[in-house]
Amino acid sequence: MGRRARGLLSCLLAWWVGVGGAQEAVYFQENPSNLTSSLGKDVKLSCSVHAVGEPPEISWLRDGAVLEVADSNQIQVPVDDEEWMTTSELSIPSVKLSDMGSYQCVTWMNGSEIFSEEAYLQLEGLPLFAEEPEDLDLPAGSPFNLTCRAQGPPEPVLVIWLQDSAPLNSLADPLARTPSVLTVKGLNHSASFSCEAHNAKGVSTSRTAVVKVIPGRPRELSLVDHHERSLEVAWEPGASSAYALEFCTIQAVPSDEDLSTVSERALYNQNVRVPPFRHTLTGLTPFTTYHVRVSCRSQEGNSPWTHWVAMETMEGVPTGAPENIMATQNGTCTIIQWDEPRGDINGIIRGYKLVCQSGDSPEVVVDVGLTNETVLMLNSTDRNLTVRVAAYTGAGDGPWSRAIMISSTGPGEKLPEPQQVGGHHLAFSWHWWYVVAAVGIVVAAIIYITIFLARMRKKETRYGEAFEPSMEQGELVVHYRVRKSYSRRTTEATLNSLGISEELKEKLRDVMIDRHKVALGKTLGEGEFGAVMEGQLNQDGAVLKVAVKTMKIAICTHSEMEDFLSEAVCMKDFDHPNVMKLIGVCLQNTEGDGYPSPVVILPFMKHGDLHSFLLYSRLGDSPVYLPTQTLVKFMTDIASGMEYLSSKNFIHRDLAARNCMLNESMTACVADFGLSKKIYNGDYYRQGRISKMPVKWIAIESLADRVYTIKSDVWSFGVTMWEIATRGQTPYPGVENSEIYDYLCQGNRLKQPLDCLDGLYELMLSCWALHPRDRPSFEVLHRELETILKALPPAKEPEEILYVNMDEGPAPGEAELGAVGGLGPEEALSKEGQGLKPTVTAAEVHPPQAVGRYVMCPTPHESSRLLTEPPGCAATEEGA
Repeated sequence: MGRRARGLLSCLLAWWVGVGGAQEAVYFQENPSNLTSSLGKDVKLSCSVHAVGEPPEISWLRDGAVLEVADSNQIQVPVDDEEWMTTSELSIPSVKLSDMGSYQCVTWMNGSEIFSEEAYLQLEGLPLFAEEPEDLDLPAGSPFNLTCRAQGPPEPVLVIWLQDSAPLNSLADPLARTPSVLTVKGLNHSASFSCEAHNAKGVSTSRTAVVKVIPGRPRELSLVDHHERSLEVAWEPGASSAYALEFCTIQAVPSDEDLSTVSERALYNQNVRVPPFRHTLTGLTPFTTYHVRVSCRSQEGNSPWTHWVAMETMEGVPTGAPENIMATQNGTCTIIQWDEPRGDINGIIRGYKLVCQSGDSPEVVVDVGLTNETVLMLNSTDRNLTVRVAAYTGAGDGPWSRAIMISSTGPGEKLPEPQQVGGHHLAFSWHWWYVVAAVGIVVAAIIYITIFLARMRKKETRYGEAFEPSMEQGELVVHYRVRKSYSRRTTEATLNSLGISEELKEKLRDVMIDRHKVALGKTLGEGEFGAVMEGQLNQDGAVLKVAVKTMKIAICTHSEMEDFLSEAVCMKDFDHPNVMKLIGVCLQNTEGDGYPSPVVILPFMKHGDLHSFLLYSRLGDSPVYLPTQTLVKFMTDIASGMEYLSSKNFIHRDLAARNCMLNESMTACVADFGLSKKIYNGDYYRQGRISKMPVKWIAIESLADRVYTIKSDVWSFGVTMWEIATRGQTPYPGVENSEIYDYLCQGNRLKQPLDCLDGLYELMLSCWALHPRDRPSFEVLHRELETILKALPPAKEPEEILYVNMDEGPAPGEAELGAVGGLGPEEALSKEGQGLKPTVTAAEVHPPQAVGRYVMCPTPHESSRLLTEPPGCAATEEGA
């Protein structure tokens, strides 16, 4: 071996000894351990190193790279004078997928790196979704894709698709591989889609995507016919689905509009009920191109719009006549000149026409073409020649101008000055101004006298000035004489001032009653929605005793006034034995400048309202037991009347015993239509203005959002049945009005009266079903009540007949039973809540031949609780 080889071997030996010494001086006593954890948990890794000499520093590596920001904690502990032990703990809070990998510690000694053993951090848990299905709105039959992508660890992750919670595949299906794409060829109805991701740790469920099946884009939008101001269009519906189309929306804009910005600003934007799929766009401008499009809607949403289709209205005639018509005469030649019409031409002017007439000779029409002047040759015999000019388009002639007069000159006559219409020179002679001025003065005088007389008449018939307090009883009495003549012109003038349409005025001829034909007397009763007064109607020379009801609910708009009068027309035609017939309606001017207050004329019912009658049977001076047959008969009568009203699409909205009257034969009639409303569109009516309402009779849905339907009247009928069965008790005793809604929402209902048949109470409960669709119709209620009435045994023949005289006036402080509508719900509640008897007329017993209201009653017997117990018991029980 040579000298060079021996030197190299010595160097390698020295290096090996140095490295070995360093490794022996520093070594890892504890290495990090492999760890498996779940996502989201806190993880800790630790290692410790033993060193001789200086205490070492430890750093952490992940996948071979130094962790610059690491939550590590190091502790250096001396073992003896020269040896140190350093421990490092790495904390990873809420571990996530990016934290997974290999970890090891590293330290330095004499410039050398010393590494610990590697440890692997493995994560596992439920699958995580990287992509989930999204909501879609698609036409019927349109194909679509939904994507679901999930990942572990642990792997593998398999996917199952669900449609409306039903699985579409299995884990063995190739579709289960992630990412998974579900391809659907098309749907006919809306559906929900979700996916489940499975791995060894369990199952994760994605969000639920809703795929709505909206109507398909309408097709074949085309022009069927066009006119000057209208376009008739037709289209075909798009792809059909399980959902019927509710309506289609048609938009139209002029061709000069920017179609990219058109939305609700469209000139024409109309919802149209379908079918048929045809509509006429009206109110358009003649000779104009419009762009039209259509979209249809079902309960699931709107279809895409069709493409814009250009359509053009037909040419129209000019709206104005030529202006500044001037005649310049030169000998036998007269030059007629004019300017184009102002305003809308509605097309292209094709020329002008002149109409010339001399004296009584026939008119001569001359087409002069597109020129703005023409020359007329006048003979000496042509005197007082009149000329008119009109422009015409392809649609026809426009309006004619005012006539100008031209006179020919004879020998030695002076030429007339130029004549102009619309300029400074007029074709009329000076004496016409005297005629015009005289006519104007006469018209102004007539208008002034008419206004003066109308105000005087209004002042004479205003209620507040027509009554004076009576010195005897403190009541309001009439202090003026009723006009004997009926002036239909007065009523028509009132309707004209309100802007009532001619069609409605024609229908009101048999409904409206002149206010001067009604004389008012004392007040019979006053409730929440109006006051009732006794009155006399002078009709065709005969005086009829009537009840006059004034409304407290003000009419604030023109549409409300027309609605009220339209309903009055319908109510005038009511013809049913269990429905009170409307005699007529007056309009009474108010103090302010608002709309007149309606006054309803009804028949006077001396037998009074049903509620007062029921109260009298229990709480009168001589309590009377009403048999079940009588009570069921009342219910059957009311159900029959409400069946008739519902068939006429009328909602009563205030059905209660106080608003049912008893006629001569003790038949119950539905009355008080002050709150009634005819359903013109749909099957419900929404009350527009908040007002006081009888909450204990109102259906739960009407309390919530003020929506009234025939089924809400069914609820009120159930409460009325309970009133009759309890013989006039106030519903929900002990429950305040403000607590009624919460009381009903908790499922509470009126309790079964003590002596009420089970079948009757079951009918009542059916009327109080939470959902209106679950309540019976009035037709069913009427039929069921008739069945119950027929099944009852005949009432026993009474041993005596009790007559109640209703002809005498009530005592001071008492309300008369003859009022149309008894005590309102608030008044009755306040009186019964205090344990007081309702203020009804006291009964008097007369011989059988006396005239008055009668009640057929059996002889009192021991089983009749109302007759055997003291009079105070019934009132006490009701107050409880």
